[in-house]
Amino acid sequence: MRPTSPEERALRPDRSGPDRGARAVGAVVGSAVGDALGAPFEFGAPGVFSARFPDGTGAMCGGGGWDPGEATDDTQMAVLVGESLLERGGLDLPDIFGRFRRWAVSEPKDIGLQTEDVLTSGDPWDIAAALHFQVNTRAAGNGSLMRATTSAVHFARAGRTATMDAARRIAALTHGDRAAWEGTAVFHELVRVALEGGDPLAAVDDALAAVHADHRARWAVVLAPDWHPDDATEFNGAVWPCLGTALWALRTTAGFEEALGAAVDVGGDTDTVAAVTGGLAGAVYGIGAVPERWTRLLHVPMPGHGDRVLRAGDLVSMARRLDGFAGFDHRENYT
Repeated sequence: MRPTSPEERALRPDRSGPDRGARAVGAVVGSAVGDALGAPFEFGAPGVFSARFPDGTGAMCGGGGWDPGEATDDTQMAVLVGESLLERGGLDLPDIFGRFRRWAVSEPKDIGLQTEDVLTSGDPWDIAAALHFQVNTRAAGNGSLMRATTSAVHFARAGRTATMDAARRIAALTHGDRAAWEGTAVFHELVRVALEGGDPLAAVDDALAAVHADHRARWAVVLAPDWHPDDATEFNGAVWPCLGTALWALRTTAGFEEALGAAVDVGGDTDTVAAVTGGLAGAVYGIGAVPERWTRLLHVPMPGHGDRVLRAGDLVSMARRLDGFAGFDHRENYT
């Protein structure tokens, strides 16, 4: 029998309960799995997922232009962030923006309109998003949140302040609205708590206390224990209901698979909502809770990199490396 690799062993269920490494891998792979699971149902009505799989056993079915298990721009951009952090030895914002820009002009199958406008504007990396926001006055989409799991794992060991500041800085590359920065920062913090074995739902109040005062009240509404996706005042392509739905799915279910099913069944921007849910749920339940029938089909095409396609094992390896701490000076933050 062929010996199994560490990446293959990491994908096997851990019946003793997840350790930090299993949670880190669960977060990165879980987010990609959620992305691929939700992609065929994007812009669909609520309940379509459960109608397709009434027995509760969802599958990587493909559809809507996506092959079964194919991840979208959500995971592609998360990979670009993760690879920059690893190859540059920490946070190099011009490098991340450059990778984003090369990807954006390589005709990815899907790219958010706002993200595309910023990355193809020709403006310098440090002002492109701000200039876009000045003109459009709307930039609170979930595009910075969808790609945040790799950076959340990487910066988690640095503590709350550092991980939230890093989230804001990366988010600001494409999103000029501080609401998107703060939502991405909250996600980073909740993943950090989960990786340490804590309850991210119990950590919401502490995370909110670190949110910019001008945005705290609005975030408190969608992250409240009694909030429901039906209470959303915006389409869940906006950052507020996207993260709110992910927390609702985690709060109202009892496992990784159930949480992702609930997220996709909300409808709307299903790939991103499920990617965010998968990142959180994977950090809570670990890689052993992610069904093998999903990871087996998972693949991440990388536009701008020839025929390169990442598989689940590649994401396992990336997650393990990201979980190692690289320094970040939290004093250099947005005010």
